[in-house]
Amino acid sequence: MHLNYFQPEDKPYVMKIEPHINEQQYAYRLYTKTGYIIWKENNRAGLMYYSVLWDNLPFLNLIFIEDKYRKQGIGTEAMQLWEADMKKQNYKMVLISTQVDEDAQHFYRKLGYIDCGALLLGGTPLDQPMEMFMRKVL
Repeated sequence: MHLNYFQPEDKPYVMKIEPHINEQQYAYRLYTKTGYIIWKENNRAGLMYYSVLWDNLPFLNLIFIEDKYRKQGIGTEAMQLWEADMKKQNYKMVLISTQVDEDAQHFYRKLGYIDCGALLLGGTPLDQPMEMFMRKVL
């Protein structure tokens, strides 16, 4: 398993999986190298991308593993490779979030992430269950 930064030829794959990315955002991720394709042998197994908050805090927007590749340690390895890349870029800490009703929080806890806050959007156009934030010092 390995990560490769988004390439132009990955665009149909990424946009099929992640409807929140438009043409301009894909171009930005390509240019800034803030998106990765997760590869298992010669097959795309998923993707992940991040943003940088306050110019010094990487925030993982999304990690997605294709169903047929789940429960094989690929997500764990992808997170470890992302964290290593962030450390190599001299970041000291990373941030992720997940909704409280999702099982992902257990995955992140196993990787050493700890709770550090929440966002409540009830009664807004973005209504959803509480979004919990988790951090990890690298």
